[in-house]
Amino acid sequence: MDAASHGGVDHARDLRERATLAPVRDRYKIFIIDEAHMVTREGFNALLKIVEEPPEHIKFIFATTEPNKVLGTIRSRTHHYPFRLVPPEVLLPYLEKLCGEENVPVESGVLQLVIRAGGGSVRDSLSILDQLIAGANTESGISYDRAVALLGYTHAQLLDNVIDAFSAQDAPSLFEAVSRVVATGQDPRRFVEDLLERLRDLIVVQAVPQNAAQILQGVPADQIERLKAQAQAFATAQLTGAASTVNEVLNSMTGATNPQLQLELLCARLLVPAGSPGGAGGDLTALTSRLDALERRLAAGGAGAPQRGDAREIPQ
Repeated sequence: MDAASHGGVDHARDLRERATLAPVRDRYKIFIIDEAHMVTREGFNALLKIVEEPPEHIKFIFATTEPNKVLGTIRSRTHHYPFRLVPPEVLLPYLEKLCGEENVPVESGVLQLVIRAGGGSVRDSLSILDQLIAGANTESGISYDRAVALLGYTHAQLLDNVIDAFSAQDAPSLFEAVSRVVATGQDPRRFVEDLLERLRDLIVVQAVPQNAAQILQGVPADQIERLKAQAQAFATAQLTGAASTVNEVLNSMTGATNPQLQLELLCARLLVPAGSPGGAGGDLTALTSRLDALERRLAAGGAGAPQRGDAREIPQ
């Protein structure tokens, strides 16, 4: 039963009446209530008695994506079986097998985008893959550029340009990349999300270079090598500070009236040296540097600190 369209008290009463009848052929009667959170409070109350004391031949299955909206008295009388999202390392071989069986050529990196867009859901990932197949060239298959355009993600080459410009402190190239984001009609918030994810990947690669491929599941081997090369150009504090700055800008973009201005200000903050106030993690980095310098001076005896014997008697 679809509770989205049959969630009223009358539908619940009808279900209750049908449930009391014994099955003709099978051992059990199983009632699956999809979108159970859409059942009204009155509908749940009508089902409460039979759910509390069901006949031996009755089994109820309440399927929902929002269990918190299900009536508490119903939840307390049922077993909970949460379905987990499918991890990329399981979903990627499955999609590769399907594309091979359907003879659909797929460029490198496309299925990773499909898995990311599907959010760990097999159904959503297959729906997205069907859309890409429908719009693909019958001979060349699904191209990476086509997948990026349809799914709305930022092209990997553009992210590479931004990271390279950031590491080289190349202001013209960095602002040019932002201009391309706006000029091509991309979603600025999506660009910032993709940039934050790229910084996260760089932090992981820098922290555990030997096990990066195991942590970054689904990332192609050539991209892992590219990430390792990019990570070498940064200090750890610089990457974490930049990620913190990008995350702040991402949170502030909700309801922003001028996204391009937000992106340009983000570029300006990334170009400020990490040790300077206002830069990527600048306040914390600058404070830490000053404390380190002060501790070193104190350990050395303190150049300007008063010493014993410096006090002199003032003539009366």
